[in-house]
Amino acid sequence: MMKHKSSGTILTTRRIRLRTMRDDDEENLYGLFTDREVMKYYPSLKSRRETKEWIAWNKRLAKGYGVSLWIAEDKETGAFLGQCGIVPQTVNGTAMMEIGYMFARRHWGCGYATEAAKACLTYGFQTKQYGRIAALIDPENLASVRVAEKIGMAAGETVNKWERQLTVFDITSDIERFSEM
Repeated sequence: MMKHKSSGTILTTRRIRLRTMRDDDEENLYGLFTDREVMKYYPSLKSRRETKEWIAWNKRLAKGYGVSLWIAEDKETGAFLGQCGIVPQTVNGTAMMEIGYMFARRHWGCGYATEAAKACLTYGFQTKQYGRIAALIDPENLASVRVAEKIGMAAGETVNKWERQLTVFDITSDIERFSEM
C-alpha cells in the first residue's frame, strides 16, 4: 500500500485507489445514494442536498480524525467504484472506529469491497494504531456480512442504530490480541 497525500490518495491496492472526497464527486455519490438496490439496507435514499452534506461531513472527518469515507476508483482507469473508509461511530455510548463500504451495483461481485475494506483495516491498525475496528451491518445484508467475515471480523452484539437492528462485527489488532493472552 502506498500513500500519496499530494494527490488526495490515501491508499492503493492491487486494483483500487482510495482518495479523499471532493465536491466534484457529488454526481457519482448521488448515483449511489439514489439506487434503491444499493441503499436497500439504509434508512432512506439521499437527496442532492444530503449528498453535498455527506461530502462536507467526510471532509470534516478527514480534517478532524485523519480518516473518513474515501472515494474508491479503479487504479488504472480512474473509474468511480464506490466509497470505503473508516469513520468514528458511537454505539450505546461507546466510541469506536467503523469500516464502511458501499460500491456501485455494476461493480458488485468483483471483490472490490473486500479488497478496499482489507486495506482500510490494515491502515487502521498499522498507521492509525486503532486497537479495535468494527462494522455495523444489517444482518440481512449478506454481501456486507461476507465482506466483514472475509477481512476477519466476527459478529458480536446486536444494537439499535439509525432506527434499525444492526450487528456489530469487529476485530482487534494483533497487538491487543497478544496482550490478552
